[in-house]
Amino acid sequence: MAISYWSLCLLAPLLWFMRRILSKGHAHPLPPGPSGLPLIGNVLDFPRRDHYKMYTKWAMKYGGIVHARSFGQSVIVINDIKVATAMLDKKGSLYSDRPVLQMCCELVGWKNTLVMQRAHGSRLKEMRKAIHGLIGTPGATARHYALFEGETRALLRRVLRDPRGVKESIRRTAGSIILMLAYGYTTMEKDDPIERIADHAMSQFGELSRPGAYLVDVLPVLRYIPAWVPGAKFKRTADNCYKTLQDMANIPFRIAKKELDGGTAYPSFVTTHMEGKDLSEENKHRIKWAAASLYAGGADSTVSTVYTFYLAMTLFPELQRKAQKDIDDVVGNDRLPSFADRANLPYVEALYREVLRWRPAAPLGIPHAVTDDEIHDGYNIPKGSIVVVNVRHILHDAAIYTNPDVFDPDRFIAKEGKVAEKDPRACIFGFGRRICPGLHLGDATVWIAIATTLAVFDVSKTMENGCEITPSGKYFDGIVIHPEPFKCEIKPRSAQAQALILAE
Repeated sequence: MAISYWSLCLLAPLLWFMRRILSKGHAHPLPPGPSGLPLIGNVLDFPRRDHYKMYTKWAMKYGGIVHARSFGQSVIVINDIKVATAMLDKKGSLYSDRPVLQMCCELVGWKNTLVMQRAHGSRLKEMRKAIHGLIGTPGATARHYALFEGETRALLRRVLRDPRGVKESIRRTAGSIILMLAYGYTTMEKDDPIERIADHAMSQFGELSRPGAYLVDVLPVLRYIPAWVPGAKFKRTADNCYKTLQDMANIPFRIAKKELDGGTAYPSFVTTHMEGKDLSEENKHRIKWAAASLYAGGADSTVSTVYTFYLAMTLFPELQRKAQKDIDDVVGNDRLPSFADRANLPYVEALYREVLRWRPAAPLGIPHAVTDDEIHDGYNIPKGSIVVVNVRHILHDAAIYTNPDVFDPDRFIAKEGKVAEKDPRACIFGFGRRICPGLHLGDATVWIAIATTLAVFDVSKTMENGCEITPSGKYFDGIVIHPEPFKCEIKPRSAQAQALILAE
């Protein structure tokens, strides 16, 4: 239910009155930003898609911290890594909350997942602690390297069989890893029902959380109107999305619990936290949603990043050859790269980091919310403000990265008289107390997919009617962005490479 012109006209007087009643003066100014219109603020300034582009324009005009307003709701946009660190890392307790999204969180139920969990109460801390034990450190994540390498070999075989379906193969591999870690669930090779439900829920999340998509996020009282009322289609949409999300959380959890009770369960996050324990319903609820959060927090961004890698290799074949030489010199041609080789493959590492920087999967991260009024650098940051970090802009800041719009892995390799540029992982996984708990998982699974693909495949532009087809490089919008489908050629580098792909 998009916000229409007439909706704005009806809402404006009420919101103006509420603002007059509730507002109060403050000795410190708000951060600079666009002036907006009376009553509705900057609502008309926010674009329908690619918000980071507008925020980048604001950064050029107003600086590293910008204030905007939407119907009285303060929005703080951070466009500078130093500001993000000073506010979200060093004062993490003030910036650890999530905004209340009526449609996504309250009506559909995404508030139960870790990514949208509110900061108050103990559940956030308990869920993060549980996941930390599984993948929260490099050592804990390393225990699963054999799984990652095995599933990545399956990815290579899928791509060999169906190079046109590379994105679907990436998605299947990312889902298989998460479902095995979370539930000990082995996915079917084709059309797995659990993966299908989870992917559908993630697709819905992208739409539900899109700014300005639903009027109920602006006027929360609308959540109480009956579904039959004209204009209340959003209630029926919410009911449908609620069912999908519940299925995503409940179905694999029940399978894991049934196998645990029957003594046939494969070790997983769920079995670790339930085996031999008499748990309260609250603790079962926490474990169930923590497990669901593993998929919600990791699979989609992994798919985006690995598909972006294929796009980059299609567009920049000369850099692909440099990375392949790195592998050939260190690993050779008679085996696949492993995690044990990572420290000895500097150009592959640099290329991986450049993929992360060039097109970050979540260009604005996940929004934070301020738990109390505070003053930062002389500016008033009101309680309840939504705080957004413009990750895309930071990773394309010419003050940090030389020629930032150019795809150049060499920027991350130190040379005589030149230090390596800033590692993008300091930004893309979030900040403060809401930093992604699966950052080591994401780092490992994306790196091994890139390294093994480079070892055995050549990725290039496709030819049609004698003409070379260059991908547009456009992306679908969302909290997690994805390259629009593009054509490319993916072929084994040699007969020996093909034999490595097919070897079990």
